[in-house]
Amino acid sequence: MGEDAESTKINHTFLRDYVTEADVISTVEFNQTGDLLATGDKGGRVVIFQRETESKGESEEVEETGDSGEYNVYSTFQSHEPDFDYLKSLEIEEKINKIRWLPQQNAAHFLLSTNDKTIKLWKVSERDKRPEGYNLKDEEGRLKDTSTITSLQVPVLKSTDLMVEVRPRRVFSNGHTYHVNSISVNSDGETYMSADDLRINMWHLGITDRSFSLFLSDIVDIKPANMEDLTEVITAAEFHPHHCHLFVYSSSKGSLRLCDMRASALCDRHTKLFEEPEDPGSRSFFSEIISSVSDVKFSHSGRYLLTRDYLTAKVWDLNMDKGPVETYQVHEYLRSKLCSLYENDCIFDKFECVWNSSDSVIMTGAYNSFFRMFDRETGRGVTLEAWRESSKPRAVLRTRRVYNGGKRRRGDVGVDSLDFTKKILHMAWHPSENIIAIAATNNLYIFQDRVSPETQLQ
Repeated sequence: MGEDAESTKINHTFLRDYVTEADVISTVEFNQTGDLLATGDKGGRVVIFQRETESKGESEEVEETGDSGEYNVYSTFQSHEPDFDYLKSLEIEEKINKIRWLPQQNAAHFLLSTNDKTIKLWKVSERDKRPEGYNLKDEEGRLKDTSTITSLQVPVLKSTDLMVEVRPRRVFSNGHTYHVNSISVNSDGETYMSADDLRINMWHLGITDRSFSLFLSDIVDIKPANMEDLTEVITAAEFHPHHCHLFVYSSSKGSLRLCDMRASALCDRHTKLFEEPEDPGSRSFFSEIISSVSDVKFSHSGRYLLTRDYLTAKVWDLNMDKGPVETYQVHEYLRSKLCSLYENDCIFDKFECVWNSSDSVIMTGAYNSFFRMFDRETGRGVTLEAWRESSKPRAVLRTRRVYNGGKRRRGDVGVDSLDFTKKILHMAWHPSENIIAIAATNNLYIFQDRVSPETQLQ
């Protein structure tokens, strides 16, 4: 009997730790109100979570404890399926690369999702009533014999269980030769852009004539006439949050280019170039790899840019293009490990970065299920861990420290003990509250700070 119990325990542990590749979360995104949270995974699925509203009694408890409504599954649907490019004999993965919500105009919600090649626009709506009393159909929906109809009646709407419907409204395809790495919705609410390694395309959301190409134009094209002359690729792109004519894109050389569509329809010539001069004395084989920008985000104010490369997070001022105004070391202790990280391909991991609602704190990911927050006013950072124990209700996140020489404290993690398979690549910050969503392989952690993150960082 004891052996059976132990056997069951081992099996449960195995099942808990077993992760299929399709279940790994590949993108996380809050909508504009923060009431909905969408995740995409490598299996092509999109899961939408909704924040539950509290009753009067619960709202009083919220004021005492500092906790707010939980996020529960709202809808799940298959966004993309695996495909095959017969011209190039290449498989197209179903993995969801990015999700972006559109500003809400009515009761329905709209979001964009993309894999490597195809972008789709989805409508998410609720239905709690259904029509009954059709004249030409019976209760099962079958057409009646018109000769049997002797009178007419007015159909009525009757209440039913709440249903969440997700329907595709547009499919934007055949616009990219290379893998799509970014999509960004414009502040005009009518257009959005998508970026791959060599081109940035602009699309219109409202064109319904299928005979007319939905693709408007390529606004950036850095593909050289001879591919042997290629020296850099586009890694990320985003529209300005307030000015619909401005956008920025980053490159594998660590530079940022701010473009103004008022100056030219084809923005191959940038308005501003942001890059940090390299120290010739510190150049190595890995310099170009670790300087590649994996993510770029405008601040909510539109004044600053936040970028992430392999070792650092940087803040740039749009009015100062000589270099970053702030640089934060995310995991400098890995600099001595670059050779082994190159061999296991971890050096090519693409970490995301996000702002808090007031642009006073930034957040980005690391290894060993760690993620880091930096207070811009004090410059101080804190390392936190996303793990199962911290996901229990009202559990307090523990600060962690990586030991890399000097005096070792209790609970420190040695550099050689870091688990590089547990990486925090994708995350999102609530648009108005101190609520963060962290994707760790197939787990989604949602944390709420009862105090401001600035207080915790002091």
